[in-house]
Amino acid sequence: MKIILTQEVENLGAAGDVVEVKDGYGRNYLIPRGVAIRWTRGAQAQADSIKAARAARAVRDDAHAAELKSKLEGKAVDVKVKAGQGGRLFGAVTTADIASALGEAAGEAIDKRTIVLGNPIKSLGSHAVSVKLHDEVSAAVTLNVIPA
Repeated sequence: MKIILTQEVENLGAAGDVVEVKDGYGRNYLIPRGVAIRWTRGAQAQADSIKAARAARAVRDDAHAAELKSKLEGKAVDVKVKAGQGGRLFGAVTTADIASALGEAAGEAIDKRTIVLGNPIKSLGSHAVSVKLHDEVSAAVTLNVIPA
């Protein structure tokens, strides 16, 4: 079965890729979960637009990713959130909040889907976050969650 991926699937491909999978895997797993759509000529145009959007969001190359990594790893980034007594947050720090703070620190936009959180951030203080800038380049960033 020929399908077009709408999201990244580990060991299969990235969004916009046209891949060949077994019929049952595509029909019973990928398509119902919204991770893929059946390939048609009309859907191929949609795949091309997905690839163009992914290319616009992606970091250009390894050198640019290394430069961005050096900007991010050199300093701690502050994220301001609403907090109650005892340092408990009214919710969790989202990847969108982190991406916004990192974008200000780096001077360019960071995609929220590249941020990897081990556990949800639900308290004030210092937290470690990983940002996958490129296939081979990943930055370890220290976040300081402070009350607003």
